Amino acid sequence: MRTGLARRVLAAGLISLVAVAGCGVRPSDAIPAGDPPSGAVAPTTTITLYLVKNGRLSAVTRPVPGAGGRPLFQADTLALLAAGPTAREQAHGLTTDVPPEAGPFSVTAKPAGHLVVTVSTPVGELSTLAVEQIVCTAAAAPAPESPAQVTVVGAGQSVGPRNCPG
Repeated sequence: MRTGLARRVLAAGLISLVAVAGCGVRPSDAIPAGDPPSGAVAPTTTITLYLVKNGRLSAVTRPVPGAGGRPLFQADTLALLAAGPTAREQAHGLTTDVPPEAGPFSVTAKPAGHLVVTVSTPVGELSTLAVEQIVCTAAAAPAPESPAQVTVVGAGQSVGPRNCPG
């Protein structure tokens, strides 16, 4: 009986070997695939955020991956401000006074280069530094015309119009 078991194991092994060896993959030379990619790299959009360092405003330029060179709207830039500094920015001592609950933001352009930024929290609950961050970041964001003044509005309260002090 042991001989029969050994023959079956040997036969199963040979069948497996033949199946693996005959899987249909044959060696070939390198297959040409054409030229490597060329051309211009999609432009990176950069934005300016006003973060806080040592209790003072500090302008920070940040690349925005995935924007494909298109400008971001002021509300998008303010959302990044409320999200806070990146790990690298934090390592350089940068913080934000703008709380995450201040967003979402809406920005309305008024005549004569004036912007109205509406926040989702009462403006009176924001620190002076947070209001300055919002004013400067909104003023720095790309717009059809460069705004000279920004008013921040939230929960029936308003601050401004203000110019960026930094």
